[in-house]
Amino acid sequence: MKKTLGLGRGLDALIDTTHVTTAGSSSISEIALDHIYANPDQPRHTFDQEALEELAQSIRDHGVISPITLRKDAKNQYMIIAGERRYRAAKMAGLNTIPAYIRTAKDEQVMEWALIENIQREDLDAIEIALAYQRLMDEYHLTQERMSERVGKKRATVANYLRLLKLPAEIQLGIKEHKIDMGHARAILGSSSPEQQLSIYKKILLNGLSVRKVEELVSAIKPQSTTPKKEPAYTEQQTILTQALNMPVKISKNKLTISFHNEEQLRRLINRLV
Repeated sequence: MKKTLGLGRGLDALIDTTHVTTAGSSSISEIALDHIYANPDQPRHTFDQEALEELAQSIRDHGVISPITLRKDAKNQYMIIAGERRYRAAKMAGLNTIPAYIRTAKDEQVMEWALIENIQREDLDAIEIALAYQRLMDEYHLTQERMSERVGKKRATVANYLRLLKLPAEIQLGIKEHKIDMGHARAILGSSSPEQQLSIYKKILLNGLSVRKVEELVSAIKPQSTTPKKEPAYTEQQTILTQALNMPVKISKNKLTISFHNEEQLRRLINRLV
């Protein structure tokens, strides 16, 4: 069974669940599954069927341990803010109702909570997480620093996910389909050429290269940086000649330039040199 990952700061840090619609003396409502629908802005597009079946069996055995979060609409239906995976598994398990917090929220808040909830639970693949980060930053004009604070992740973590969106589409699809992992993708990003990145990606698929091997491959094909030789400074020689000839002198790249202002200066120069 797949390991359930922690919530980091947790969605509860962002959503106040102390004021909810109650059922009797409980702070949690039991909502009919038939009255619930998915959030169209849900960032997660794929759900692992095997993992859903495992969760459904757990729900049959123990029930829904963690309530989902819903928003009631004008038609007395409920849109999922957080917990679509639990909702799907509950339906598979044959439940008629599910425990839920009922929230009042604006559309933009719903989108933000849905993105953050999925990011923190790490239920998304790496590309979906990257797209979620990018969307939150674009929608709310967040810097990477503010983004990292918002979701309780290190700034470097956010930056590494966002860099994945610079990879060619074929490689991004490979990440989504788990053909390569995050470590491979970060190693591929060591090459700035899309053609080289695709070539490396195909070699990974063909030869099953480890992350270390990919890093070595990228390092081997990187163009060696050549530091241009520093041009010698001829400051002292320029000063000596300028004073001796009483004319401006410049020396650069095996070239000596003497400037004169009139024919008289040129004639004096020729007399001194001949």
